[in-house]
Amino acid sequence: MPESVLPESALPGALPDTSPGTLPESALPAAVLFDMDGTLVDTEQLWWRTAVEIAEELGHPLTERDAPEVLGQAVEHTAAHLHRVSGTALGEAELAVRLGGSFAAKVAAETVPRPGALALLASLRDSRVPTALVSASPREVVDLVLAAIGRDWFAVTLAAEDTERTKPAPDPYLAAAERLGLDPAVCLAVEDTPTGVASATAAGCAVLAVPSTPTPMPEGDRITLLASLEQADLALLGKLAATPAV
Repeated sequence: MPESVLPESALPGALPDTSPGTLPESALPAAVLFDMDGTLVDTEQLWWRTAVEIAEELGHPLTERDAPEVLGQAVEHTAAHLHRVSGTALGEAELAVRLGGSFAAKVAAETVPRPGALALLASLRDSRVPTALVSASPREVVDLVLAAIGRDWFAVTLAAEDTERTKPAPDPYLAAAERLGLDPAVCLAVEDTPTGVASATAAGCAVLAVPSTPTPMPEGDRITLLASLEQADLALLGKLAATPAV
């Protein structure tokens, strides 16, 4: 089945009042699990820029064909890809260190929240809906972002080092749900890349996908596309989380 694309009638302007405190608890999501890069903060373009710079140094200009190996991927995955396509004598571990250091410096200097992200987090906090941050970025980068946007939004934060496998494996979302004491099937994941969507759906979560790139998203009955987090509210999140698993 194709993923659902919300019509205008489903957007917040056409819904009744859904401000915090106006929805019954049964209409709220059990928990919302947020990806970080490209979803909550505008760092996906910083990561792409980092990969482009390193790749150019290696004599391999990146193109759109490289995007699936970069966007939404862990540092180690992209390092392995650059090592493979460039034929460099540098080892994958050294490439990963260079990628990670350059990306961290950019994040520290240029982190910007995505439109609607902080307002949505505030609504969830005010309605006592638990949230988790589920990232494939290293803990160093996660902590830099948390320092910029605030640490208190999340009951749980997971970085690449916190699970044996990272996205697109389901491990990060399974771990987040477990730490919240919930079944992943009742949780809603918010993602921006096919890699993240694959991870969340493999864990059994419903997914709200807000793409940060034009890369096509996976299809599924529990995957819903939205152009911006500015179009999301508590009623919508609760409805998506309640979509039955098939």
